[in-house]
Amino acid sequence: MAGSGGSTHRRVPSSQARACHMMHHGGPAPAAPAPRRALLALLAAPAVIGRAAAQTRGPLPAGPELRIGALYPASGPLALLGDESFRGLELAVEARNEAGGVFGRPLRLVKAEASDAPQAAEAVRRLTGTERVAAVFGSGVSPLSFAASQVAELAGIPYFELGAVADSITARGFRYLFRSCPRGQDFAALSLRATRWLLPLLWRMPLSGLRLAILHEDALHGQSVAAAQEAGLPAEATLLGRFAYGPGGQDLPGLVQRLRAADAQLLLHTGHEADVMLLFRAMKEAGWRPRMVIGGGGAYSMVDTARSLGSGFEGVMVVDFPPYATTGRMGADARQLAEAYRAKYGHDPRSCHSLANHAGARIFLDALHRAGSADKERIRAAVLATTIEERDAPFGWGAAFDETGQNLRAQPVLAQWQAGQAQAVFPDSAAAALPRGEMG
Repeated sequence: MAGSGGSTHRRVPSSQARACHMMHHGGPAPAAPAPRRALLALLAAPAVIGRAAAQTRGPLPAGPELRIGALYPASGPLALLGDESFRGLELAVEARNEAGGVFGRPLRLVKAEASDAPQAAEAVRRLTGTERVAAVFGSGVSPLSFAASQVAELAGIPYFELGAVADSITARGFRYLFRSCPRGQDFAALSLRATRWLLPLLWRMPLSGLRLAILHEDALHGQSVAAAQEAGLPAEATLLGRFAYGPGGQDLPGLVQRLRAADAQLLLHTGHEADVMLLFRAMKEAGWRPRMVIGGGGAYSMVDTARSLGSGFEGVMVVDFPPYATTGRMGADARQLAEAYRAKYGHDPRSCHSLANHAGARIFLDALHRAGSADKERIRAAVLATTIEERDAPFGWGAAFDETGQNLRAQPVLAQWQAGQAQAVFPDSAAAALPRGEMG
């Protein structure tokens, strides 16, 4: 997050952490080396256990360039999310090239943009056709990924998804689709862990006294997370309802009034940037808000959202990819990436999405290198052979892919906005701060 990438985060005293079941592990992170050396040092880390060798800095690649596509939104309401996500991939490709490329060939990113599903499909047709890319990386947005990966599959070109989480993306039996990030059900499961254990502990109340509502955008991402939340909700809690709203969020002011009348204490919300802004402004106008909001969706992790909403966003909890403000090995690696980010772009990272896309791209670029060629079957075999234990993984991103191409070791983190930073608060292996039970 902006302002958090290179800062030093205190470790919570163990006695205090035990009280909240938040024990922290590991000592203070060592000082990060120079930005470019830092990324190369991470490339040299033993990432893949088993048959894959550790990456080391090699001679500059001398073979013909290998073209890979990058598909992200670059206009409209998701442009900031797309740009931040692309930067993580871009830094991974640059570091890979400095380490020798993939099987002796330098990588060249061919960028494409899309703001809706038809544009995404057409962009992939161009990338796999006239641009002759060996693989496509993207996209951070579930409807774009759903459409783009279908076109890539029909073309026999590997599609590497780094940030879109809808469960249905990897449920279609595709052979050349691979996803490094968690699924919607993983996000739902973590929000339910916070609902079942963390908030009752912080509020000193039984779960049976908890009144909550589920609110979501009526699209792939929101539907995926909300359905899993509703299905997994503990029977003891009182669910006031699951509320879906259409594009633009015009229904949100009315829904806020319904939630106020029902005296909702906890709101589980999944939505885009405009939805989050409308929701919090509607709550401000109503002079009401629940005791806690646990948000999902890229906007909840964006520093621009926090700045726009100011003190009204303080204390909001977020289920998302690990933020830059984490602890242990994950946090040390994230701070090194933040230094490289600042050196290239001139400011701090704007959200966790550059970190997630960078970590996922590293996994797939390593698999591409081990494949030894751009042959799609060799790439599939290399990805499925990838085994990265979380304790050994740069950025804490473990990897083990099932037959659908889903990374089963990717897990989200619960963060909370504290003093203008999204700080990891759960699980304990990532937590940089203790959770607080109140907003504001």
